[in-house]
Amino acid sequence: MKTRTRFATAILAVAVVIALLVVPLPRQVGFDTHIVTVASIQRPPNVVFDFVTTPAHWPDWHPSSLAVSGSADHSLNPGEQVTEDFRVAGRRGRVVWTVIAREPPGKWTIEGKIDGRPAGTVTYSLTSSGSGTRFQREFTYRAPTLWFAILNWLVLRARIQLESDTAVSQLKRLLEAAQH
Repeated sequence: MKTRTRFATAILAVAVVIALLVVPLPRQVGFDTHIVTVASIQRPPNVVFDFVTTPAHWPDWHPSSLAVSGSADHSLNPGEQVTEDFRVAGRRGRVVWTVIAREPPGKWTIEGKIDGRPAGTVTYSLTSSGSGTRFQREFTYRAPTLWFAILNWLVLRARIQLESDTAVSQLKRLLEAAQH
């Protein structure tokens, strides 16, 4: 009987651990990740702003952006949406971005949803700096489960930071080469 009780207790413990890993975390639990990348781009803020807020350009400079569809051929205004096919940290998917803030040429924010669930927020902040622009890209996302939070801490965050660093570096090269 003791063996049966131990076995049942072990099964129950494993079930509880699995449940804790996959059950959605409450919104107030602070598992937000902020990926911030900054570059000095030798182009005026309005030029940088118009380029980065036009989704059709994203695959030209962001390695995670595979394709963009919808109203992507102009600098988007609040309420406008586009759909982006992506590959982030090796994971492929499709996100619908909605513009939630626009203050040209200083700030632009979009919120993403994947299958109707929050997927993160991207904010571009631009300030004039001498003959160019200080460009900051911030990607914020929340760990929906404890399992994701652990995986994010171990692997994902570093990969996403590297992809973001690469993207902003490529943006800088592309925009600065375009002025010559």
